[in-house]
Amino acid sequence: MFKTKKEIVFVILAGIFITNAVVAELIGGKLIQIGPFVMSIGILPWPIVFLTTDLINEYFGEKGVKKLSLITACLIAYAFLILFMAIEIPAAKGISPVNDEQFQAVFGQSMWIIVGSLIAFMVSQLIDVWIFWFFKRKTGEKKIWLRATGSTVISQLFDSFIVLGIAFWLPGKIDFETFITSGLTGYVFKLSVAILLTPLIYAGHHWIKKYLEKDNLHKDIQDK
Repeated sequence: MFKTKKEIVFVILAGIFITNAVVAELIGGKLIQIGPFVMSIGILPWPIVFLTTDLINEYFGEKGVKKLSLITACLIAYAFLILFMAIEIPAAKGISPVNDEQFQAVFGQSMWIIVGSLIAFMVSQLIDVWIFWFFKRKTGEKKIWLRATGSTVISQLFDSFIVLGIAFWLPGKIDFETFITSGLTGYVFKLSVAILLTPLIYAGHHWIKKYLEKDNLHKDIQDK
């Protein structure tokens, strides 16, 4: 099915990337409290998206990330369409364990989050890719931590506030003060986790490099 190990790596990374992005949209309607601060639980899967974005950037370049981001955005839009249809179709009265009001309460909010996230996702991914490659062109193969963390620092500042603004503040779910504090809380959380994940980026980079080197070695032996 796969001609090279590089294709296998891309499919695995893309699968992890897409799964976490879609799951984040579906669970994002739930707000959680950390001390005095409030943030969406949909933030939890995003650090994995950052990790896979950086690895895809390293091995498949700007085109690879942009193409995958577009595919993911289309899949999120597809999820939006299915949710809309599911909300509009009435539940079987007296039979369905989840009635229309309960379903609407959970997934109706997710639809606002999907709209906000689609916009925020594409904006932040384009910013992330640009900054990542700006640093990589300056440093070459060195300082993986700089391009990985640096791209996240800027891109997620936009992502955090765009999502909350469209999904919660504009519909009147939260006031402006909560919007600002929640945005800052989410941003600090994402940034903190991104920094903590830096060793995993180096580990993933090492494992993928070793895996692909074996494939290249095997090809060289066959060519001789």
